Amino acid sequence: MNDLKENIGVQSYCFRNFKDNRDVAKMVKELGLNKIELCGVHVDFLDVNKFKEVISIYENEGVKIFSIGVQYFSSNEKNERKYFEFVKICGAKFISADFDINKIFDCFKIAEKLAEEYDVKIAIHNHGGWHWLGNIQTLEYVFKNTSDRIGLCLDTAWSLDSNIEPIKMIETFKDRLYSLHLKDFIFEKNRKPVDVILGEGNIDLKKLVNKLKEINFSGPLIIEYEGEPENPIPSIKKGIENLIKEL
Repeated sequence: MNDLKENIGVQSYCFRNFKDNRDVAKMVKELGLNKIELCGVHVDFLDVNKFKEVISIYENEGVKIFSIGVQYFSSNEKNERKYFEFVKICGAKFISADFDINKIFDCFKIAEKLAEEYDVKIAIHNHGGWHWLGNIQTLEYVFKNTSDRIGLCLDTAWSLDSNIEPIKMIETFKDRLYSLHLKDFIFEKNRKPVDVILGEGNIDLKKLVNKLKEINFSGPLIIEYEGEPENPIPSIKKGIENLIKEL
């Protein structure tokens, strides 16, 4: 059985108010973690000249970049190849992704080609009920028409926003589930989502963890908390504690 504790990391977007990667790397360690998914706030994935500098900062702090994203794919192979060059240098194996609906078939073709070439998994981020990739029907269609290089990065909170229990998403896409964004929401009366500490909103962590164990999930578990951007550490720590209790 894979030890899920070893898979826990954090999304760098949690630290979007902190632009210096040295600060971010230190905060990851302060959380008791050693893995991160880097987003565009903290690295320009089109500027290859900065790649090694950024990667070395995390290496020096003992933090592994195990994923990047959410990266936008719009069938621009020249630009998108740079995403893969970054993950090749840092040793990551996952890219969380969004796709341009107006160019989907070209997008998939290029993404599959690059993913195969660089031996990377691309994981679609289901960004809520408002988004075209936020529902089961569309995702089923996508996966039927793409290779297994393309799968799902299940965002648990945005699944709730789509009125889909995360457990249902896991059951439906267990063979294409490559990573998770562990995020929790409550909803205001107007249905506006509000970030809360993981395990203290509408996510049933015990059921979620049990389901992941049942399918022997072995991909990244990426904590994402968008509240309190000026000081997210205490709330993220509590969320990690809540998660580890169930592991």
